[in-house]
Amino acid sequence: MKIKIPVFFLMLSIGISFSHAQTAEHILRENGVGRQKTTHLLNGKNFDGWYTFLHDQGRGRDPDRVFTLEKGVLHITGSEFGSLTTEREYENYELTLEYKWGSATHEPRANAARDNGVFIHSVGKDGAYAGNWMYAIECQIIEGGTGDFLVVGDGSDDFAMTSPVVSAAKPPYYHKPDGDTGTIHRGRVNWWGRDPAWKDVKGFRGAKDLDKPLGEWTHIRILAMGEEVYYFVNGTLANHALRVKPAKGRIQIQSEGAEIFVRKVEMTPLARK
Repeated sequence: MKIKIPVFFLMLSIGISFSHAQTAEHILRENGVGRQKTTHLLNGKNFDGWYTFLHDQGRGRDPDRVFTLEKGVLHITGSEFGSLTTEREYENYELTLEYKWGSATHEPRANAARDNGVFIHSVGKDGAYAGNWMYAIECQIIEGGTGDFLVVGDGSDDFAMTSPVVSAAKPPYYHKPDGDTGTIHRGRVNWWGRDPAWKDVKGFRGAKDLDKPLGEWTHIRILAMGEEVYYFVNGTLANHALRVKPAKGRIQIQSEGAEIFVRKVEMTPLARK
């Protein structure tokens, strides 16, 4: 999701040390956390455990079939803004998901970068943000920016994250291990390799992009451990945040103007050993 809103960084004196080469297994081991039984959040047969919310339709109405299941794969047309949302809230988990872009795009983003996202820790009212989505922490999926974090909140202290960045003096903020650290209450932290020359145009590819190009499957993994969130794209750690608020909530899969296919939506609870 693309947000055009001000971001305010507050400098903090904390030290964060980790490498982009770290694996999820290493992070879990270092934190003394183990995986429990994995479940399929999306069963491939129906939308049990989920509901739709669309800007013009509200909750539970999808007459134009924006969200459908086709041979076990979630097909999102992108023709209307909204989300597929879990009925339950979740905390302390590993979420894995695979997606690929389709060819269709729709106004008002017909010629813009294909855009979507997974919202975690979603709380409050459906459509509270722009009439489309609940307030949440977004793990961004967008051409050229898959791996970004966004705080999609109301600007209050109820929504925040802290992250190490290249420079906290002014935006745009690019994630950097052992960089300056600060807290945002609304806005974006770019993944470390995001192309500084990024343009909001369909088909954009950056030199370091971790996601696969149009028509190929990309694997993302999100570790939500207490107030920390790690975001992996095709096995590479793209971004890391801590002091994340809220630290639990529902999960939303967006519809935001671009056709996308989603498979293998798996949830694995995490617990201290």
